[in-house]
Amino acid sequence: MHRHAARSRLTPLRALLTSLALLLALATAVPAHATAAAGKLIATFSLSGTTGKYVVKNPGTAAVTGWTITFDLPAGVTASNPQNATIAQSGRSVTVTPAYYINTVQPGRDTEPYSPAFTLSSATTPTSCRILDENCDGSADTPPGAPGGLRSPAKTTKSVSLAWNAATPGSLPIAGYEVYNGTTLATSVTGTTATVTGLTPNTEYSFTVKTKDRKGNLSPASDALKVKTNNPSDDTTPPSAPGDLRSTGKTSASVDLAWNASTDNSGIASYDVLVDGTVATSVTGTTATVTGLAPSTAYTFTVKARDLYDNLSAASNAVKVTTSDVVENGYARVGYFVQWGIYGRQYFVRNLDTTGNAAKLTHINYAFGNIDPTNLTCLQGVTRGTTQNPQDPNQGDGAGDADADYGRPMAASQSVDGVGDTGWEKLRGNFNQLKKLKAKYPKLKVLMSIGGWTYSKYFSDVAAADASRKKFVASCIDTYIKGNLPAYNGAGGPGTAEGIFDGLDIDWEWPGAEGHAGNHISTNDKANLALLLAEFRKQLDALTTTTGKRYQLTAFTPADPAKVSAGWDLAQDAKSLDIFNVQGYDFHGAGSDNSWEPNRTGHQGNINTDTDDPYSFHFSDENAIAPYLTAGVSPRKLTIGLAYYGRGWQGVTDGGKYGEWQAAKGAAPGQFQEEAGTRGYSNLVASVPGCTVRHDEQAVATFCFTGDGGQWWTFDDAWSIGKKAAWLRSKGLLGAMVWEMSGDTGVLTTALDNGLK
Repeated sequence: MHRHAARSRLTPLRALLTSLALLLALATAVPAHATAAAGKLIATFSLSGTTGKYVVKNPGTAAVTGWTITFDLPAGVTASNPQNATIAQSGRSVTVTPAYYINTVQPGRDTEPYSPAFTLSSATTPTSCRILDENCDGSADTPPGAPGGLRSPAKTTKSVSLAWNAATPGSLPIAGYEVYNGTTLATSVTGTTATVTGLTPNTEYSFTVKTKDRKGNLSPASDALKVKTNNPSDDTTPPSAPGDLRSTGKTSASVDLAWNASTDNSGIASYDVLVDGTVATSVTGTTATVTGLAPSTAYTFTVKARDLYDNLSAASNAVKVTTSDVVENGYARVGYFVQWGIYGRQYFVRNLDTTGNAAKLTHINYAFGNIDPTNLTCLQGVTRGTTQNPQDPNQGDGAGDADADYGRPMAASQSVDGVGDTGWEKLRGNFNQLKKLKAKYPKLKVLMSIGGWTYSKYFSDVAAADASRKKFVASCIDTYIKGNLPAYNGAGGPGTAEGIFDGLDIDWEWPGAEGHAGNHISTNDKANLALLLAEFRKQLDALTTTTGKRYQLTAFTPADPAKVSAGWDLAQDAKSLDIFNVQGYDFHGAGSDNSWEPNRTGHQGNINTDTDDPYSFHFSDENAIAPYLTAGVSPRKLTIGLAYYGRGWQGVTDGGKYGEWQAAKGAAPGQFQEEAGTRGYSNLVASVPGCTVRHDEQAVATFCFTGDGGQWWTFDDAWSIGKKAAWLRSKGLLGAMVWEMSGDTGVLTTALDNGLK
């Protein structure tokens, strides 16, 4: 039976006790008032020479925690040498963050004698001072001014274009404008133009505009403007078709288009740009960029012109464009980093750097995020160990490790940049180290992996309905992409993890098929998974319109054709996914509980079908990748998995084949007591005496054997990885995926990197 047991989250008891001890130590170090509710503070500035100081007072009746002060300085003036605080300056804007011992201000008290102070390069008084997003002197915000000069540059039978003069800001910067059709809000924009659509032909409307500041304060309305939409009977002649549609550029997610202008007796209002027959965007000029596309995917584009009376032209010539690969001009190297590796494995994010592996990877998938069994949302902010019984159907319920993720202070020796945590930071643990790693390797993409073997139980439930899909996806994006981590042991809070994760990796094991004991399964999983992935893509693309950054969506997918057939609509899924990380390992194994294939050895990751394979279905990389290619998935969306660990049996007979496909007596002793039959590569080669490494040239698989009656292990080494790199290149695949990085000291990733150059 094929399963993916290597992805279980099992934490050694000793490491768990160490973690709990650290939690208790930190808990006693946090002030008892650290969870008090926020209120209003007043900050008073004084200047002595070039030393500025803010005394912060709490006039309320409850303690206030978690404040910062922001202000502006004249151009060229800088703030430095902070006392009782830290300072960040960007241009003229300065942010002062208090030291932990003044981060809470008790009612009726102030920050003296430890008020935040700093040195100014020139004696001056700051302006636009804000604390807790209120004026520092406690005065009310001044609303912005009303827009002026409201006018209509153009109109059609169903729309009116509007323009106005920029308004005068109040206390806060202008965030945008609200456009009203009568008393009804018609649209909100950030600039000084808007088009109101969905109107009735030959009808008079009255429009006004209000200014909105960053906090949502609105100005008085502009003067009203009356506009009558065009009468369609006044012009029934359509424009000429746009000519010479052409592509002028492309990325993995967008295509640039240009065309020659149409002509019309009344004038051109806009152009509709169609993708595969559906309108994707409308523009007023003769160029457009179509965004929200999938990488390595062919699209057909046409353009139609629309005149001022909403007459639509014939379509332009069609242009077919295939978007670029998600990894352009090279190969993907996707490595899983396991959350719990910092315990028994003593493998930290820092090790990705010190081994040289981070410089060779394109992606890091952080394993794993869980699903809240009650709310059916992305689960974060908890610490609970899992049971040691892999057959416990509730093993993953409510489990997680916020301590490892963002609560645990890392020592200098565990830190990417050699700077240890104080324990007072809002972001600590693995997440903070990933942030530091990305700063060192800006091209490296980090994705949050949701699910895995133990945490896939409730995927079927979240995917089952439109409302639950929307809720689940929104929660995952809020938690990981926007970085709004739940408060935990003084860490977390709004935006604390923003910018760490470049996308999400869906590890549902398995839709429509057996997986971990107790997993929920439905005959509708296949269709619902496609809808769930589409919802992820939709909401991630919607966020892109706000941030300007495209977010990747990948999935861990099965090597078993039966599981592919049961749970994956590959053609539909490919419209949403950037990468299918196809499992290229765990073809055979004994399993830690001897419930898998304890009585016969077998390769766990061979390229070709082994001619000696006695099983009815022959697992191999070739057979694993075939269903995806047959379904039309672009090979440049496919990676094949590599094993940085070995699976082993004991009591193995020689059989004249050095133990290949021979009788065995259960799983061999593992690297950890609770993980029999599994060892990381570096541990395996160093800790299994007499295990002579051999290479099966026909199947392309590596194994080692200690002798008759001894141990037999199957794994990837530099030889097999070199062969697999050449094979995936010959297939035109995107690259390779690795489970998981703690097994390698640098030898295996170097072999992969060399093979993909």
